[in-house]
Formats: sequence, structure tokens, C-alpha cells
Amino acid sequence: MDIKGQSWTDEESDGENESEQFLYGIQGSCAADLYRHPQLDADIEAVKDIYTDSAVSVREYGTIDDVDIDLQINIGFLDEEVATAWKIIRTEPIILRLRFSLSQYLDGPEPSVEVFQPSNKEGFSLGLQLKKILSTFTSQQWKHLSNEFLKAQQEKRHSWFKAGGTIKKFRAGLSIFSPIPKSPSFPLIQDTVLKGKLSVPELRVTRLMNRSISCTMKNPKGELFSYPPNSQAGGHCKNIPTLEYGFLVQIMKYSEQRIPTLNEYCVVCDEQHVFQNGSMLKPAVCTRELCVFSFYTLGVMSGAAEEVATGAEVVDLLVAMCRAALESPRKSIIFEPYPSVVDPNDPKTLAFNPKKKNYERLQKALDSVMSIREMTQGSYLEIKKQMDKLDPLAHPLLQWIISSNRSHIVKLPLSRQLKFMHTSHQFLLLSSPPAKEARFRTAKKLYGSTFAFHGSHIENWHSVLRNGLVNASYTKLQLHGAAYGKGIYLSPISSISFGYSGMGKGQHRMPTKDELVQRYNRMNTVPQVQCLMSRPIQSRFLQSRNLNCIALCEVITSKDLQKHGNIWVCPVSDHVCTRFFFVYEDGQVGDANINTQEPKVQKEIMRVIGTQIYSS
Repeated sequence: MDIKGQSWTDEESDGENESEQFLYGIQGSCAADLYRHPQLDADIEAVKDIYTDSAVSVREYGTIDDVDIDLQINIGFLDEEVATAWKIIRTEPIILRLRFSLSQYLDGPEPSVEVFQPSNKEGFSLGLQLKKILSTFTSQQWKHLSNEFLKAQQEKRHSWFKAGGTIKKFRAGLSIFSPIPKSPSFPLIQDTVLKGKLSVPELRVTRLMNRSISCTMKNPKGELFSYPPNSQAGGHCKNIPTLEYGFLVQIMKYSEQRIPTLNEYCVVCDEQHVFQNGSMLKPAVCTRELCVFSFYTLGVMSGAAEEVATGAEVVDLLVAMCRAALESPRKSIIFEPYPSVVDPNDPKTLAFNPKKKNYERLQKALDSVMSIREMTQGSYLEIKKQMDKLDPLAHPLLQWIISSNRSHIVKLPLSRQLKFMHTSHQFLLLSSPPAKEARFRTAKKLYGSTFAFHGSHIENWHSVLRNGLVNASYTKLQLHGAAYGKGIYLSPISSISFGYSGMGKGQHRMPTKDELVQRYNRMNTVPQVQCLMSRPIQSRFLQSRNLNCIALCEVITSKDLQKHGNIWVCPVSDHVCTRFFFVYEDGQVGDANINTQEPKVQKEIMRVIGTQIYSS
């Protein structure tokens, strides 16, 4: 398949040896004596008809009755930031390799399943999740599949789509509503209000076509939208696609349905996550004990060394957030989720169990986690041994802190930081899953958007990164009251949001703007700045446990956004997406007079956000 000018050849598929590459293209001399089931040929032609000729490739082994079918799944529909967070290459197809009996096809043994990306050799954990999903799907289908059954299904299709042009006429008649796509469409709008504004017709065509893919259409302005059935109501991504186009097309369509929603399902049991504020960006394991044990057994948790090596500043921040939440007097409310950690000395039990919370034991293990700065200065294996001696649960806890984070966080280089925020600890922070981000962008086209700050104490962010920005009004999570109604509180003025985030530990008192200005002036005098600059590695790692933080969010400017002076309340969680995160140490604060509505501030934000988010 040719995607964005890149042509993928058979030899590039997975780095196999020369003898296998030689066998890959054999469909002639050696294979001539082997019987190739005609239903297999029919299914291959169906893939070429609905996708492209290069969407499928065949490998016959010549001397054995096996055949490998490689199906190329185009994932260009994913946003760049989603692909980055999931550690996949969006410009390169995901290869689904199925091994069948050449002569028996669907009457033969159940096919093996492999999932890979040719250039993505390391860290393709999403491939493990997708392989498990597709293996289960194949096993379920194989219980009733046969060549005879499939032939009957395809004869039904041929009665509708004759070679004499009926198929073209039928497609043309339906193309206004539901064109047969060459690639999967975006899982965009699920909001009934927005559907009404865009005058979207009922999706009866989808049912007529007996297909579970989403309906794709263009609005009057020519912008592409897609409207899948409500995932929460019907679990549309698990619907079984039609067999009328053959098994190969069926499994390709099922893969296209599942890929955009992988973050909504447990990577082990494939059951839908249940979160108060909807799904998050990164795929994760659920809290069921059996899944936690399997998660550890699969070796998915072994990536701590790589994370410390490639994103040490982010790991440093995650540990700081965890510590702040654990040391908070409100920990029984805000330290959520509580870790699920397998006992390294007894893999059949949980050392940390959400059903049996032990904050003291957790604090002891966290205190034994060595500083990330120290971890980067020596052999990770040696440092792990030191941590194991201090506390055998310290390293497993560190692994959990890293793997349970469901947001995409990246330390911003100095050239891409917002200078007016006056801190070197600046991060790109994306937590919205693909479906929410797509709904956000659609709403943005309708209503526009702007930027505003969201202030919250450092102790709350351990939960936010794993559960999202929650509307805490009138719940036990509420800390400051809800004087302006229920919703997520934001402000275009930095001093207001600094007030919400700048409380001293335990006192939770809102400082006034004058106090913030005085503190800012005091912290930014020349002697103080020189003192701060003299600290070793100050610009990279956090040196203090006295931390304040603030997020810069993008918010939809619809009539739902309630503006009470400089305090804004957004009751629609889908209309708020985090973009940046700023951390301050030892009582430091940024400029208290920043107004995100000023043209020069907006210009600077767009300069950075345009590079970091939309082109990563």
C-alpha cells in the first residue's frame, strides 16, 4: 500500500531471513502442485476490490500446505498525538498476518495471528493488545465458519451486485449517504445536539448495507465527518462486520473498528473501562485482580528502565504527584486509583490492593524509590538492586506509577516553552482519547475555541492524569465550593488559577492577587534568580517537594461556557482539553498578570501549540 509516498514492499515486512524472503513470493513452480482453495482466491479479490491491490499480499511455502496472508491496515486516520502516545507510526500500515491451510482455507485449522509494524521493532505493546483481540475474534468466528457457509453468503452478495454494472448503480445511489470507504473513517461525533446542528440524516443506510462501520459523509462545507453508533449504548466497535465480502474483509473491518477505541478497553480482558469522566488517552489494564496478574506476567510492566532513560523528567513529575496525593490529609478521597501491585515474592497475591488499602506501607515503599536524578546517573540494573534492598516493593510501585498514567506527557524543550510562564518545568499534557478529541475539534469548527488556565493543587493531579479532568462540583472531591454552578472552573487570568493551585500544604487558603504579585516580585529579584540558577540540574529535575502547578487548557466558546467576569465555568467536560502543564518550586509563581485573551499571549500560545500538538 502506498501511503504518503511510502511504498511498502514484501521484503520490508518484518526483517526475516533471506530464505523466507525467497519463499515469500513463490506462487509458481514449487507451489503449482499444491491445491489452492478457490474460496481463498475469492476472498483475496474481495480485499483488492474494496481496498486496493496492495492491501493484501500472499506467501506460499511451496512444499507445505500453509499460506500466509498479510493484510495492511491503514491507520492514517489516527491523530498524530494519539499515534505518538500509543507509540505507533501513523504513516505506516499495521500488518495483520494470518496463516491458513492453503488447500482447506476455512475448513482447515484455525489460523495463527500476528500483528506488527515493519519499522516499529520496539515498544509495540499496542500490537500485543490487538493480537489478543483478533485472536479471540478469529476463534469465535471459526466455530461456525466453513467454505460452504461463506460461499452461500457471497452468493447473496452476487445476487445484488452483478458484473453488468448493477453494483456501480447501487453504490452511486447510496454514495450520498454511505460510500464504501477505502479506509476507515474517523470516530467523530456522538453528540445528538451537534448532529442536529449539522442536519445529519438517520443512519438507516448503514443498516441497509448490513455493515457495522460508521457512516461517512460531507457537510455542506466539504468537511469530512463520521457518526458511529453510540459506543456506550451498543458497543459498536465490537459489532461483527458482514461476511458477504469474505472473511479477510471481515477481519480487516473489525480491526478498523477496534483500533480507534483500544484505549476504552482493558488490554487483558477486553472489557470496557468504567470511568466517571469517560475514557482516557492511553490503553491500560483494568482493576480486576486476574487482569493485574496477567498484566505483570505478560511483561508489559518491564518498561520502567526505558521510561526513565527517555522521559526522566516526566517520571520525576509522576512520582512527585503520587507523593503529594499520598501525603495529603485528603488522601482517602483523592488518592485514586490506589495501586494494584503484585507481590514480587508471591506472584499470586497483591502486595498493594485497592480493596485493602494500606497507606503507611505504601508511603514506606514510595520513600524507598530513589530519586530519578540518581537513576539517570548509573546503571539502572544496579539502582534497581539498591531499591530492592531498601524495599522489595519500591521498584514494582515505580513501575505502577509509570504504567498507570493514561495521559501523554512530554517535557518541552526550551525553544518551545512559553517564556511568560517563568518556569523551566513545562510539559505538553494531552489526556483526551481519540473520540473526545475528535468531538472537541468538531465543536471547535462550530463554535470556536480559546485558551484558559485551570488551577488545582499538585495533590489532585495524580488522579487527573488517570481519570481526566472531573467535574467535581457538589461531590466529595470539591474543595473550593461551586459559587458559579456545576462544571470545570477556568480563568483567562493567571492570578486566579494560581490562587487555586498555590495553597500551602494542608492549609488550602486562597492567596489574593496582591499576595501573588508580591511573591512573584520577591522570587524574581536578581539575587534570588542567581541563587536558583546556581542549583545543579535545576532546569531538568524537581528539587523540592513544595510544588505548585497550573494547566493551560483549550476550551470551546459555545453558549454552554458560562463567564462570570474572569471566572469561567464549563459544564460540558468534552469542551475542555488540557494542552500544557507548568510546575513551580519552593513557593515560586509565574506572572500574575497574564491574560490569555491578549493578542500577544494568544500569538505565543499558538506558536508553541501549533508545533507541539498539531504536528508533534
